[in-house]
Amino acid sequence: MNISIIGTGYVGLVSGTCFSEMGNHVWCIDIDQKKIENLKNGKIPIYEPGLEEMVLRNHKNGRLDFTTDYAQAIPSSDICFIAVGTPPGEDGSADTRYVLAAAESIAKHMVGYTIIVDKSTVPVGTSEKVREAVQNVLKKRTDAQGIEFDVVSNPEFLKEGVAVNDFMRPDRVVIGTDNDRAQAMMKQLYEQFTLNEHPIICTDIKSAEITKYAANAMLATRISFMNEIARLCDKVGGDVRAVRRGIGTDSRIGMSFLHASCGYGGSCFPKDVKELVSVGKRNGIEMKIAEAVEDVNNSQKRILSDRVVAKYGENLTGRTFALWGLSFKPETDDMREAPAITVVTELTKRGAKIKAYDPEAYEMAKHYLAHIPTDAISYEPDMWTALDGADALILVTEWKQFRSPDFAKIKSLLKAPVIYDGRNQYEPKQMKEEGIELHCIGRGLV
Repeated sequence: MNISIIGTGYVGLVSGTCFSEMGNHVWCIDIDQKKIENLKNGKIPIYEPGLEEMVLRNHKNGRLDFTTDYAQAIPSSDICFIAVGTPPGEDGSADTRYVLAAAESIAKHMVGYTIIVDKSTVPVGTSEKVREAVQNVLKKRTDAQGIEFDVVSNPEFLKEGVAVNDFMRPDRVVIGTDNDRAQAMMKQLYEQFTLNEHPIICTDIKSAEITKYAANAMLATRISFMNEIARLCDKVGGDVRAVRRGIGTDSRIGMSFLHASCGYGGSCFPKDVKELVSVGKRNGIEMKIAEAVEDVNNSQKRILSDRVVAKYGENLTGRTFALWGLSFKPETDDMREAPAITVVTELTKRGAKIKAYDPEAYEMAKHYLAHIPTDAISYEPDMWTALDGADALILVTEWKQFRSPDFAKIKSLLKAPVIYDGRNQYEPKQMKEEGIELHCIGRGLV
């Protein structure tokens, strides 16, 4: 098939590249001229394992093209995916202005039957607004007679860091449409990805729109619930990892997303939980669980800085802390809503200095931490330089290279052998034997 993808962020670039990998011809469209030129020259705007090689291969073979010109791509496209950002507004509701603008641009240039797909995470009812936006443009065109279209909701379920694998081998594909023709074409497109017999779920549009928010809110709920259990464990003396095994081996519960930590971040969970609360308010429904999930997570992001303050006091002037990990999770450079932002902000405003190391997220960090005085944070070239002369180590992101470090070297570089482990990477018993004071999540404060 001939496909257009509007937006070259995580969702758009991964989706377009994976579609082209299966033999489809794909146009990736973006209004950012510099980003498009970089993509044409093989420069990928995001870090995602396996993506760069796939982009280069398919672009070289002529199946994947990049443009800022809708007129170059839309007329020949059977299916147009909208994969632009939907940032949260002040009230938490998703901003769909970019989605509707993309829909209008598609409508200006489509010449025959076209399926317009909401791939972006959009509020319930957005498909109706997209349909209306397209119809309004077509009414103004003098050459639009006989042009037909359908709107489909096709939510994405990609995990950053493994997004390529998630797209190529999906657990399921959800297609929301009220039209048999559109459903058949969408199923044909996705059947090449579901040879593992994982289902293609066809439903009405609004159910598909709700499914995306419900899925992310459920996963976020599991994380926040386990973080509350971890706080209880710290208080009464339990071990949250033992609790996780005890409940996760129940087939009704499972082990996924039950790791206690310093909170979740990223582009999806925080935004989608906020929108679920917001859509509830707009419809007179109080989403109490979703509200609690967000409250718990906001509190959990402060757990590391709170424990540092508990040990060293409110005034941290003269203190320096090594920070391992800036991105919200490993295998990505994404800093959106990252717990590291909270840690750095809370400590530096009390006078501390931060020596930070992350394998991939420096450029993103400089943007998201632009409010931090330049003399309060340094971005170190390696994990060991970050430790040199610091009062303690704070581990925020569980990159693999942090899992089994040389603890003797850590002790030799730090002023004192103190680690704040925000991801429960290290075993309390081993740290005690190493002579390291360990502060972890739900496994005993020290």
